[in-house]
Amino acid sequence: MKLGLVGVGRIGAFHAETLSRIEAVETLVIADAQPGRASAVAAELKGKLNIEVAEGTEALLTSGIAGVVIAAATDAHPTLLRAAVDAGLAVFCEKPLAPSAAEAARLARDVEGHGERIQIGYPRRFDAGFVMAREALGSGRLGWLHSIYSTTLDPAPPPRDYVAVTGGIFRDCSIHDFDAIRWVTGREVVEVYATGSNRGEEWIRELGDVDTAATILTLDDGTLAVVSNTRYNARGYDVRLELHGSEDSIAAGLDDRLPLGSAEPGVTFPAGTPHHFFMDAFADAFRAELLAFTEVVAGEQTSRCTVADAIESEWVAEAATLSLHEGRPVRVDKVRG
Repeated sequence: MKLGLVGVGRIGAFHAETLSRIEAVETLVIADAQPGRASAVAAELKGKLNIEVAEGTEALLTSGIAGVVIAAATDAHPTLLRAAVDAGLAVFCEKPLAPSAAEAARLARDVEGHGERIQIGYPRRFDAGFVMAREALGSGRLGWLHSIYSTTLDPAPPPRDYVAVTGGIFRDCSIHDFDAIRWVTGREVVEVYATGSNRGEEWIRELGDVDTAATILTLDDGTLAVVSNTRYNARGYDVRLELHGSEDSIAAGLDDRLPLGSAEPGVTFPAGTPHHFFMDAFADAFRAELLAFTEVVAGEQTSRCTVADAIESEWVAEAATLSLHEGRPVRVDKVRG
């Protein structure tokens, strides 16, 4: 099949490389706001698959592609998604849908009816450990849940220009935890309490954001979830999801590459090289989600992460942002548009 890719920055270039190793993808047409960047990525992929560089988004959307991957900056997502839907294409769009939940809700209304052919980028839904945790809970083996601990600790902040358009740490980073908690448990978040701090780069504070955040979520069945995030985990990229139930407990991300040392004498776990970043920790999951998207393009299955799914996590992120600024718990139904 022939696919398009809009945006070949950090995640876009990674997606291009991943798509080049998926057999169903024969031709990839790429475009970027910086034409030189698209040409550079095309040169790197030459020989791996047929690669074309389009002079802008309009040229890409009319190049005969069957589907498009949107990996541009967050503030460009709404315009690009609407244009791709208007062109009749299957769409994979990186999260979040928009810089705010209200704008994402308007976008969802605009693309209503196309939902089964739109997939939003939440790779933890395709990670083997997260899948197993979900299955363990669904089987009843854990009993009823009382506590969830979800962690996303980045080794270093992303670039300033990136942070400036993402809408803040809750919409950019924590939202992966929010989505994973909803997907694994099958429950909705009803109330949020969030706090944060700034001890790193001053420019993060200047953008009105925090570099470290903690969020307590109350789910609709009374389960409590604690989400921990930071931009400064120098030991490596730490992503875990712990489910603690009345009968048993289980954790995703608890492997020998966990970037956390033990203070116990004689304990050697974890002994492996810590994960450096999301691109190595979730390489298999990224491939699985893009492979699933090619199946959506081919009409072999419907989206496994819809716009409706993404909207729910964005409302949680909106509530967390409001809670941070106002210093109080916020009910999700009070921020929903």
